Amino acid sequence: MKIHNAFRFGLFGALGVLVAVAIGAAITSLATILTYIGAAIFLALGFDPFVTWLEKKGIRRPFAILIVLVGVLSVVAGLVLAIVPVIVDQVDTLIVQVPILIAGIEDESLIDEVKQNFPWLDVDLVLNEITSAVQDPQFIGNLGGGVLQAGITIATGVTGALIVIILMLYFIASLANLKRGIYTLVPASKRPAFIDITEQISASVGRYVVGQGTLALVNGVLSFIVLTFVIRVEYSALLAFIAFLGSLIPLVGTITASITITLAVWLFNGTPEVFYVAGYYLVYMQIEAYVLNPRIMTQAVQVPGVIVVIAALSGGTLLGILGALVAIPVAASIQLVIRQVVVPRQNEL
Repeated sequence: MKIHNAFRFGLFGALGVLVAVAIGAAITSLATILTYIGAAIFLALGFDPFVTWLEKKGIRRPFAILIVLVGVLSVVAGLVLAIVPVIVDQVDTLIVQVPILIAGIEDESLIDEVKQNFPWLDVDLVLNEITSAVQDPQFIGNLGGGVLQAGITIATGVTGALIVIILMLYFIASLANLKRGIYTLVPASKRPAFIDITEQISASVGRYVVGQGTLALVNGVLSFIVLTFVIRVEYSALLAFIAFLGSLIPLVGTITASITITLAVWLFNGTPEVFYVAGYYLVYMQIEAYVLNPRIMTQAVQVPGVIVVIAALSGGTLLGILGALVAIPVAASIQLVIRQVVVPRQNEL
C-alpha cells in the first residue's frame, strides 16, 4: 500500500513539475505580449487621472480620452519633427563630405592630418585592418544583414508602440468596467476593504506617472531654455526632447540623457560649449536629486528613498526600462498592502 502511495505521490509530483515547466515556457513565449499588456495597463492607470480631471470639467469620457490621446500623439509628433531635420542635415553633410574624404585618402593628406592630431594612434595598422575587413567576402553580407536587422528593430519598436497605445486606449475606456469585474470576484465580506486598497493603488500609480512626467517636463523645458538662449547650441529642441525622455526613466534616465546631450554638443559644437553644457547638467542633476525629486516623488508615492532606489534597480535588472518604470509604484503598492492588511492582522494575533 505504501508503495502505491509513494508511486502516486511521485507521479503527481512529476506531473506538477511538467505543468510548471509548460507554464514557464508559455510565459517565456508570451513575454513580449505580456510586456505590451503591462506597459499599456501602467500607462492607462497613469493617464486615467487626466481623463478623470477632464470629466470633472464637464467633458464626456470618450472626448476626454481623445484629448489625452491627441496630447500623447503630439509628443510623438514633436519627437519626429525634432529628429527628421537632424537626420536630413547630417545626410546632406555626409554627401558633401564623402568626395572630400575620398580625395584626402587618395592624396594621403587626410592620413597625414590624422597622424598629426593623433600621434599615439597606429594609423597604418588601422588602415590595414579596415582594408582587410572590407576585402573579406563576408563583409557585404554582414553589412547588409546589420542594416536589415536595424530596420527590423525599428519596425518592431514602432509596431510595439502602436500596440501599446491601442491597448492603453482600450484599458482607459473600460477601466471602470474592469475594476467592477475584478471586485465581483472578491467575497462580499472583504469587498469594501479590497476596493479601498485597489483604488489607493490606482491613485498611487497615477500620481507617480504625473510626478515623473513633471520631473521630465522640468528637465525638458529648462534644457531648451539653457541650450537655446544661454549656451546657443545646435539642435537644442532635439536635445531638450532627449532630456525630457531621459527623465521619464527613474534614477539612470537623467544622467544617461545628460551624457548623451553632452556628447552631441561636443560633436556638433565642440568647445567651449561642451564644457558649459556639462557644467549645467552637473548642477541640474544635483538640484533634481536633492531638491526636485524628493519633493515631487515623496508626495506622489510616499515611499522612502532607499526603497525607491532598491525597487528601481531591481525592476531595471529584471525587466529593463519597463521594470524601472513600474518598480516604484509596485513598491508603493506592496507597502500599502503591508501597512493596511498585514500589520493590522499581526496586531490582532
